[in-house]
Amino acid sequence: MKLKNKVSTYIMCLLMFALTLISYGQQDPQYTDYMFNPLSVNSAYAGSRGHLAIIGLYRSQWLGFEGAPRTQSFSVDSPIGKHVGLGVSLVNDELGPSEEFYFDADFSYTIPMSGSQRLSFGVKGGGKFLNIDWSKGAHQEDEDVFRNNVNNKFLPTVGAGIYYHSDKSYVGLSVPNFLTNQYYDGVQNAVDTEKLHFYLIGGYVFDVNSNVKFKPAFLAKYVKGAPLIVDLSANFMFHDVLRLGAAYRWDDSVSGLIGLQITPKFMVGYAYDYTTTPLKYFNSGTHELMLRFELISKEKQLKSPRFF
Repeated sequence: MKLKNKVSTYIMCLLMFALTLISYGQQDPQYTDYMFNPLSVNSAYAGSRGHLAIIGLYRSQWLGFEGAPRTQSFSVDSPIGKHVGLGVSLVNDELGPSEEFYFDADFSYTIPMSGSQRLSFGVKGGGKFLNIDWSKGAHQEDEDVFRNNVNNKFLPTVGAGIYYHSDKSYVGLSVPNFLTNQYYDGVQNAVDTEKLHFYLIGGYVFDVNSNVKFKPAFLAKYVKGAPLIVDLSANFMFHDVLRLGAAYRWDDSVSGLIGLQITPKFMVGYAYDYTTTPLKYFNSGTHELMLRFELISKEKQLKSPRFF
């Protein structure tokens, strides 16, 4: 009996430690399919595909774990003329008793360089509404805490990014929000100060042969006071239709990815994350579904789907 209690105590300590790291590192929503939706972290990506693109994404993290993160996002971006790109993003992010609704407008300006290489600069502006219902998941005896709910607290956002890209490769650096607003801290059950998030993304497409493409990609996120988060992925595309891949989030999870280009304009993608931290004993994994629609004109019809 004593041994069982010791084991339970040890597991709970590990669980709280893992939750602490995740709380510090995941103030912004995270995605496994980040390599197909760079606009979520870098405003300079807006319009870079050369036509209007619409992306919808649903992510349910740590299925079976009460209060785990759930995210729904919707974005639209398109070029406006030769050098300007515009985008709009809407995100609903839930974590425990908190719910945050983001809305952002993205503007990019692109400078052509040699060959197919281009350099884009972007800015982001918008805000989010923060709601916290302390009655959800709170276990405090003092019921006065329930009277201090947060209702539609508005927090502005201002960000920027730079994005260097060609037909085969890309690399970008961005800060989605320079303002140190407030956010919900799932460990302290309190409203805390948000920290700057720095994102570095990159990828390259290799032509294995006429029917197979291979794309390694990465995303690194740095937040002061938290461990560096690094996502590594590798995807293969077969006959411009089927995409299969795997990903690894450092000290967090491993993932399997699949995508199907149903038509030249419509793609569906799915990702499953298996947690590698002690949280794996308390959940059955993370599911992410992505839909992408592209309005490609006959004059600009692509010979094959873009791999990023």
